[in-house]
Amino acid sequence: MTPRQVTSGRTDTETDDGPAGDHRPTRIGGRIGAIVSGRWSAWIVLLVAAVFSAAVVLGGGQAYESTDPTAALPDTAESVRVAELQRQLPSGQLNPALVVYSRGGQPLTADDAAAIAADAAAFAAEATGGQVSPPVYSPDRAAALLAVPLPADLDTDTTIATVERLRATAADGLPAGATAQVSGGAGFTADIASSFDGANFRLLLVTVVVVALLLIVTYRSPWLWLVPLAVVGTANVVTNGLIAMLSRAIELPIDPSTTGIVDVLVFGAGTNYALLLIARYREELRRVDDRREAMRRSLSSAGPAIAASATTVCLSLLTLLTAVLGNDRAIGVAGAVGLAVAATYGLVVLPAALSVCGRGLFWPFVPRAGQADPARSGIWARVGGLVARRPRAVLAGSLAVLALLALGLSDARLGLSRTEQFRVQAESIDGLDTLARHFPAGSADPTSVIGNAGSEQPLLTAVQDTPGVASARVAERTADLVAIDVVLEAEPDSTASFDTIRDLRERVDDVPDADALVGGTVASNLDTRDAAIRDLKVVVPLVLVVVLLVLIVLLRSLVAPLVLVTTVVATYFAALGAGNFLFTNVLDYAALDTSVPLLAFLFLVALGVDYNIFLATRAREEAFTLGTRKGMLTSLAVTGGVITSAGILLAAVFAVLGVLPLVTLTELGIIVGLGVLLDTLLVRTLLVPAIAVTVGRRFWWPSALARAKTD
Repeated sequence: MTPRQVTSGRTDTETDDGPAGDHRPTRIGGRIGAIVSGRWSAWIVLLVAAVFSAAVVLGGGQAYESTDPTAALPDTAESVRVAELQRQLPSGQLNPALVVYSRGGQPLTADDAAAIAADAAAFAAEATGGQVSPPVYSPDRAAALLAVPLPADLDTDTTIATVERLRATAADGLPAGATAQVSGGAGFTADIASSFDGANFRLLLVTVVVVALLLIVTYRSPWLWLVPLAVVGTANVVTNGLIAMLSRAIELPIDPSTTGIVDVLVFGAGTNYALLLIARYREELRRVDDRREAMRRSLSSAGPAIAASATTVCLSLLTLLTAVLGNDRAIGVAGAVGLAVAATYGLVVLPAALSVCGRGLFWPFVPRAGQADPARSGIWARVGGLVARRPRAVLAGSLAVLALLALGLSDARLGLSRTEQFRVQAESIDGLDTLARHFPAGSADPTSVIGNAGSEQPLLTAVQDTPGVASARVAERTADLVAIDVVLEAEPDSTASFDTIRDLRERVDDVPDADALVGGTVASNLDTRDAAIRDLKVVVPLVLVVVLLVLIVLLRSLVAPLVLVTTVVATYFAALGAGNFLFTNVLDYAALDTSVPLLAFLFLVALGVDYNIFLATRAREEAFTLGTRKGMLTSLAVTGGVITSAGILLAAVFAVLGVLPLVTLTELGIIVGLGVLLDTLLVRTLLVPAIAVTVGRRFWWPSALARAKTD
């Protein structure tokens, strides 16, 4: 008996929908295909989609945003609790702009001092309370600092405008050779917001151009590429509208970087789904005359794999709801919405559009019934022949490449300081660098210790006695609280500064009845780093469980899912190692950002397993008539071209994140791009087929395919 007879009890020539060996259609997929490809129903689908899309776009509006710098941290974080106490103090209602004056390392002149005094008087018009403290000069008199208090609750646009006026005032009348740089919390807020001004539009534009070019190269048609690009572009616009409405409804802050990531996800995944569906549609057009029947068969066969892929990614993204960092939760929710929309439009709107357009859409390479499928004898068939001849050598070589790349993690460092986060020049960062050269490292942004007013003196003594503290002074008092400004010796966000924060927290905690807490920017970044590590430990196992369960249900096997998940995890470590080596040795980045390992893992495992889903589901389909060995090699041959195109496209789209100004997004884009290429060109092409050929029918254990008489 053949494997098909074992599982279905039918002959080799009988299925629900057509001849065996062509496909193993699903009833649900066939029914959906009949609806979206019908002569009139396809037009109705397109009309409904157009109305729905227009309604969402018109009602979308702006997403909910937050200006609270600690909004991403959990309420239990010590730096967040300090921020809440600071709001009870006069200074806690302020977000100062620090104006730094210098003369290239030379002492400031009397004319410089006069200009600084004049600026202090002019800045009073912008300052809260109408007063600016006297300038503070560095010990070497080579730099001076003016602190301009601004309201902490200013919206982003007002902060940008205020900082621009401060910069214009400081530059006006400045003596030759002197410089003035506006930094501090307000300066940094203005610069990071301004750096995204138009950046997401550039990201979207470059993404569309990259996708269009790759689709043109893939299809070699003057107009076929327009259909999937239009569908995916509409899905992206709808996604942005839905995310905006959802964020306002549940008060979920969405920042520009989240929007950029979701745009890339929708375009990358949506185009991948389109490539797979169109490839299967073209394959079926070579078998049947009726294009509507071809679309029905395509959805019956490819639809479950696309749906399983989208489900895997959506569920994986939703595991971020267990994260404590608000930015991660926002990416999880927004990304899941985007993938759901992309899959829906890919499985409903795209088939309807293709059915309406007809075969001529593929001109000049129009597929006709009876034509041979060139993929079965193309380059990927020859690659399969190599795997079949020497599977163990291919397996060993592939694992060696992945292990070698993973060695790049040997010197990895986690966490970027504020000055290391920009890829573009920012005056606020330059100002912090100037301050660091002439003042103690932590002067620009002191750490804050807040405790009970009755314990002021012992608390101050404990702070001053802490190793790594350059200076400490009582900054404010109320009837209940005392706030101590602490200047650290170490560079902000360095390992030494984090060690000092930990030591401070231990020492002030030992002061009786002080109930003291340590906060500030460095403490907040330490809490963010600790939260990111916690999220990595919690979310990663959940993602693996989700992906494994989906694969088990889809493939009805235990061995194949374990193999696929293991290979994707190996790809992740290889991509992370290669990326870290590139960042530290070529691009001169200081470290991996705290959020990069988790997001890269999520995207690589969830998106990377897509290609293995496409490969394995087709291999399982072919194995029913050809056996495991030939089924896997046939799957490699017929899916090789489309999966390679999809992988290259997804890698290119993620690389486009480098258009945005943050190192974090550049690192994420490069790591995911490298991982997708590794998964597409090495893991899916060589490693997984080599494993399947080596283990044979046991690859499908415990399903009936594992008990077939042939491999």
